Amino acid sequence: MVKLHKYDSAEYLTSDEAVLAYLQEAIDSDDPKMVSHALGVVARARGMTQIARDAGVSRESLYRTLSDEGNPEFGTVMKIVRAMGMKLAVAPADNGRCHAVA
Repeated sequence: MVKLHKYDSAEYLTSDEAVLAYLQEAIDSDDPKMVSHALGVVARARGMTQIARDAGVSRESLYRTLSDEGNPEFGTVMKIVRAMGMKLAVAPADNGRCHAVA
């Protein structure tokens, strides 16, 4: 009999480079639920209690916010990203061009 255990992405996010690549893939999916899920995985990898403390929210609130049923407000996402020691940035889309403002 083969014993299986649940796969947990958080176990493999052991470097800043891995975290950034993981979050970038989630962002590139253009799926807000995927981004929220990825933030939750990174928060677990980095320590949910410390991330919650640094973001100024309770651990329970952080779990709820980043759950599959959660729908975090943008301000909360910004606090969580800052608490992870990162910042949000803007880059041109895949075609390398931004739409000009008239």
